[in-house]
Amino acid sequence: MEGPPAVEEYTWTPPQYDTSRPPSLAASLALKFDPEFIDNFSRMAKWCPDGSVFLSQCENRTFQMFNTPPTQAQKDPHEPDRDYSPICTFHQPSPILDFIWYPAATPLDPASFCFIASVRECPVKLLDAADGRLRASYRIVDHRERQIAPHSLAFNQTAERLYCGFEDAVEVFDFARPGEGTRLMTTPSKKSKDGLKGIISALAFVPSQGLDMYAAGSLLHNKSNIALFTESHGAEPEMFVGGGPRAGVTQILFNPAKPHIMYAAFRRHTAIYSWDIRSNVDSPVKIYHCKESAKKTNQKIRFDVDLGGRWLSVGDQSGNISMFDLYDGDVDKIPEPYDNSEDVLPTSEFKAHNDAVGSVAFHPLQPTLLSVSGSRHFRLDDENSDLSSSSDESDDEQADSAAPNITRPKIRSQPITLDSSMKIWNFDSSCPPPSPNDAHSGPSPDS
Repeated sequence: MEGPPAVEEYTWTPPQYDTSRPPSLAASLALKFDPEFIDNFSRMAKWCPDGSVFLSQCENRTFQMFNTPPTQAQKDPHEPDRDYSPICTFHQPSPILDFIWYPAATPLDPASFCFIASVRECPVKLLDAADGRLRASYRIVDHRERQIAPHSLAFNQTAERLYCGFEDAVEVFDFARPGEGTRLMTTPSKKSKDGLKGIISALAFVPSQGLDMYAAGSLLHNKSNIALFTESHGAEPEMFVGGGPRAGVTQILFNPAKPHIMYAAFRRHTAIYSWDIRSNVDSPVKIYHCKESAKKTNQKIRFDVDLGGRWLSVGDQSGNISMFDLYDGDVDKIPEPYDNSEDVLPTSEFKAHNDAVGSVAFHPLQPTLLSVSGSRHFRLDDENSDLSSSSDESDDEQADSAAPNITRPKIRSQPITLDSSMKIWNFDSSCPPPSPNDAHSGPSPDS
């Protein structure tokens, strides 16, 4: 009698990215048209953990969800191009500050298909990703009984607790028990100079099951505005991270394959700083520089690291995307104490959009990169026309002093967006080379 068939062992390998040439444009997507907000654009987009859909945080106070377009290998050459319109739009009453997916979210399991949203002057929301309905809320209330919306969100490694960062504190919620949480004060008092002061603008957990450590960064402009905490020790910081610029922290991220490496981005700085938390954290190990012509901006520019821990990608204000190779040989070797940081230039760079690239995100299962663009611009000719009309009015008054003074209210010019596209870039080496028009398929700056 024959036994049961042998089960072949399956070894998962992360997606492989070919950066020896510019990526091909797999899909270009657009937000749902809003007649009340014509120049809408995406602030940030994140893939669902299983990669089946992605969610976009928009300037017009909406979340818009898109299906993942098929890869080049999955496309039917005889099938016409699909209309990649959003499958869902979830309207919010106030500006959106941040959002994160539930770590196990997937459309295949309706119970897990949800995300957390921070909306100004509202409790933290747990929203159903299928229809946008409110499943639960988590209240953060200040001493004046006002609702506080956190500026940063993070789940711990077991997804049992939700961490929310706001001014001088982190609120910790039991995810299974909505309501009020436990407040961890990151500084003893308003007047104290100790601890981590300011708005906690970034939170990230070390992606290792053996550690309960997380990093928190603030918008305060000093050199020690990143601290490492552990869940077991509460609000007492384990150590402070130094050597960064005197600027507010906009994002913190740990390398998925090398959890001891931490990356951070800062406001009005185009470089990404990295530290090895096993060694000296008074100085960064490496600093990843975009090209010198990259413009500084107050807009948050979000970077990402692929699941294999090999590539770091970040956009800039000019519409370019830079790719950095993170391979550094022996990952188990603990570096010696150092004083000087290594400057790293991008391995490759390509023109992706005609406006600021606010966010990039690697797909968890495919060698593709999602990028979104858009920012607020004010026309200079509006200011010039205001000045010229003021001069004309002065001339008229001198010519006819008897004419009555007519005061015209100034109409504030509305910001415009040069390029509000979302694009998916394919780094698969088996794909055909990109066409010359791939990077410029979005609206032109003059349109």
